[in-house]
Amino acid sequence: MSKLSEQKWFRALFRRRIFIALLLVAQLIFLYFLIESGSKLSGIVSLILTLISFLTVLYVIRRRDKGAYKLMWVILILTMPIFGGLFYIITQVQTAFPNFKASGELGQKKSEELLFSEDCGFKEACAALPEHAPQIRYLNDFAKFPIYTKSTTKYFSPGEEMFKALLAELEKAEKYIFLEYFIIQEGNMWNSILDILKRKAANGVTVRVMYDDFGCFFLLPSNYPAQLKKYGIECVVFNPFRPMLTAVQNNRDHRKIASIDGKTVFTGGINLADEYINAYEKHGHWKDSAVMVKGRAAWSFTLMFLQMWEMCTGTNEDYAQYYPWSESPCEENDDGFVQPYADSPMDRENVGEHVYLQIISTAKDYVYIATPYLIIDDSMLSALVLAAKSGVDVRIITPHIWDKRLVHMTTRSYYRELISAGVKVYEYTKGFVHAKNFVSDDGVATVGTTNMDYRSLYLHFECGVVMYESAAVAEVKEDFMRTLESCQEITMKDCKVNFFTELAQDFLRLIAPLM
Repeated sequence: MSKLSEQKWFRALFRRRIFIALLLVAQLIFLYFLIESGSKLSGIVSLILTLISFLTVLYVIRRRDKGAYKLMWVILILTMPIFGGLFYIITQVQTAFPNFKASGELGQKKSEELLFSEDCGFKEACAALPEHAPQIRYLNDFAKFPIYTKSTTKYFSPGEEMFKALLAELEKAEKYIFLEYFIIQEGNMWNSILDILKRKAANGVTVRVMYDDFGCFFLLPSNYPAQLKKYGIECVVFNPFRPMLTAVQNNRDHRKIASIDGKTVFTGGINLADEYINAYEKHGHWKDSAVMVKGRAAWSFTLMFLQMWEMCTGTNEDYAQYYPWSESPCEENDDGFVQPYADSPMDRENVGEHVYLQIISTAKDYVYIATPYLIIDDSMLSALVLAAKSGVDVRIITPHIWDKRLVHMTTRSYYRELISAGVKVYEYTKGFVHAKNFVSDDGVATVGTTNMDYRSLYLHFECGVVMYESAAVAEVKEDFMRTLESCQEITMKDCKVNFFTELAQDFLRLIAPLM
């Protein structure tokens, strides 16, 4: 890109972002002056909004949400009786997504028909892994994500290791490449990938790219899909950000999926931007992780992509045409059992949270966790505490160099309870941990996109993979133990803060669902 075109790109980008910001501010100012003007109309509006807040509190109490989530909203609404109810409706009630939800339900039904058209390995897995049978049955029977044989896994950390493997696999693509990411940013990583995508598209390979507009809000221009279209690359933006106070901005596509011909898939915490491969330093050394899945299990991730593509484009996709083994069977080696999963805020089923809770609750010897954020509700906190008090070696690695100060303060507010119960907490002193890993008892591990915070667990579209007795399980554990060498163990002495800091942390925990 020339210097002149780069300047035009930035001018167009910031003109759009500033315009949106000004419109949002204008709407807020209009509401404020309408209510504070002292006119008869403002009195009527204030009364109506107060009534809305009262009804909203009743609605919140009746909802099947987490207790901490409901408590935060009730307190917030009652503290601001005029604006509180309106704020809840604007940010939480997803009335603007009926077509999106209907399309998702249709896509889910179509996917199930293909996922369960043959026995993937469910009976074999339950017989071989009785201690993990509840997890396997939950994901297979209820969440509708099969467990697979004929699949192999390879773990990568840090991001630059995954990047090399991704480039090599993209070069092998023969039929299609599907990319779904929260963040894409021009630079060494994305430009190297884009060069391959251009060549593949020119040679007849179907190339589709999907990214979240909020994740790329300051990173890509609004016409980026049109730019990619010139290269023969199909591109769609998930939930484009609109300059209106509406509910549709609440849920984001936080998934990271790269599917090559439906036979090879990458997932994990790594987005397509240079800090994820340490091409430049953003928050110290960026410690991230990913998994490469080959074989039958890769098909699950491909269907996740196709469902989201269909929801965003409004098209009716023929999923079966992308099935990679319609003409010849999959001959990938067996590497334990592999069970991909996805999480959606539209079905009110917290799949990612349940995966984490079951790994913690079934651990007998140890459970090791790496997470960038530790903002958890009572059920997760109780599970970690109970495991530690029951003699399980529970260790958690979080960042020492933070990316969001208030979020890091909230993360640290949980240290005292965890450490006093016997949980060992470490901070990665070299930089920022962005990996989302669980590993337990040398037998099970999960790597994916789900952070241990409210947004990831309850509001975002996420994905991950559970691996049972596969090669990647040992690799995740080995990486965790190696990472500990660059960590500082947090003690109760380190947790001591003054009264005002502790009060601030308690307040942040109260409003954590908003972070």
